[in-house]
Amino acid sequence: MNTNDRLSTDSKRFAAWAKKANEAGETPAIPAATVVVLRDTAEGPTTLMLRKNSRIAFGGMWVFPGGRIDLGDHSAGPADELAAARMAAAREAMEEASVVVEPQEMVLISHWLPPAIAPKRYSTWFFAVAVESEVVAIDDGEIVDNEWMTPERALQRHHEGEIELVPPTWVTLHSLSGFPTVSDALAALGSRSPRHHETHIALTGNGPVAMWEGDSGYETNDATTAGPRHRLEMYESGYVYDDTGATE
Repeated sequence: MNTNDRLSTDSKRFAAWAKKANEAGETPAIPAATVVVLRDTAEGPTTLMLRKNSRIAFGGMWVFPGGRIDLGDHSAGPADELAAARMAAAREAMEEASVVVEPQEMVLISHWLPPAIAPKRYSTWFFAVAVESEVVAIDDGEIVDNEWMTPERALQRHHEGEIELVPPTWVTLHSLSGFPTVSDALAALGSRSPRHHETHIALTGNGPVAMWEGDSGYETNDATTAGPRHRLEMYESGYVYDDTGATE
């Protein structure tokens, strides 16, 4: 998939979501969790990326290990969703990639809720954690490929149309870029308040724009509104993230 094909796919996806929303209304969100698994290398921090089977949700996308929160993840009780999210993220890392991570070592970095127009919505907690081993084993079922990538390389491959990323994955990779070590990245992410992203989508002549709280166009879904920015512009020239208006 080249850059133009990727941008065309993005626009068609959001247009289809809008059509479905007009016909069926909002889809309930499914509680979920994902973990950004990081390790130090000579190239800098790398993160484990997994490619989803094309026949399932987010098929063909490159993602972090993760999935829905199951009843068995609620060992601390049904009211503690954050504890259950940690358990789910650790469980999914093991099931999808045979990677062992400790739930309590994870740094909570964000929470994501897709737009109401999305046909399948996951209310997802995002964590990050360091590991030492690079050994990964996938089942060639739900996950069909894996690779350790620097955040910068993953974003470049997406820009070139080589891999597909959903906006939460893209923004997370962007937030991890530029750090010399994993500990530096985790310290920076851990020192700020976790960001909640309830996504609003605006379709413009240049391409879709995902907006979050703090963006001047967020409440009206008008990407042309002047003022502060907290958005991801998905244009033909490439993706541009601006969080100057983000609230902590």
